[in-house]
Amino acid sequence: MFMGEYTHSIDAKGRIILPADFRQELGVTFIITKGFDKCLFLYGQQAWEELAAKLRSLPISKPEARAVNRFFFSGARTLECDKQGRFLIPANLRNHAEIALKQDVILTGVDNRIEVWSKDNWNVYNGEVEPDVTTIAASLAELGI
Repeated sequence: MFMGEYTHSIDAKGRIILPADFRQELGVTFIITKGFDKCLFLYGQQAWEELAAKLRSLPISKPEARAVNRFFFSGARTLECDKQGRFLIPANLRNHAEIALKQDVILTGVDNRIEVWSKDNWNVYNGEVEPDVTTIAASLAELGI
């Protein structure tokens, strides 16, 4: 399970350091793809295969199913860290997440995935969500959590 929040800088080549505890849990090869809310998702092989199986089971006759499959699969790449623990974020995915070179990025552990955010988008997201914690708590209570 991935937990925690880390700040790292993306270098001029588009690489960022993956925190050591995330690397250990993620494995040698992992998948990066577009995420929601202008972030990127990183999945270990097993978690990706589980998600991919669910996506493949969606009926392609439904436009929403085709759209969600395109969203996740079209941007997906298999990656590995280099000897320094860095991985390269492809330009199309940096554009999706509005991540510029030589800026800070936030890596957050969210259960079975890691999210990669531009620091600016993370701050905006947190500003939008924080006041809504009471509503979120009420929703969790309704779900029995």
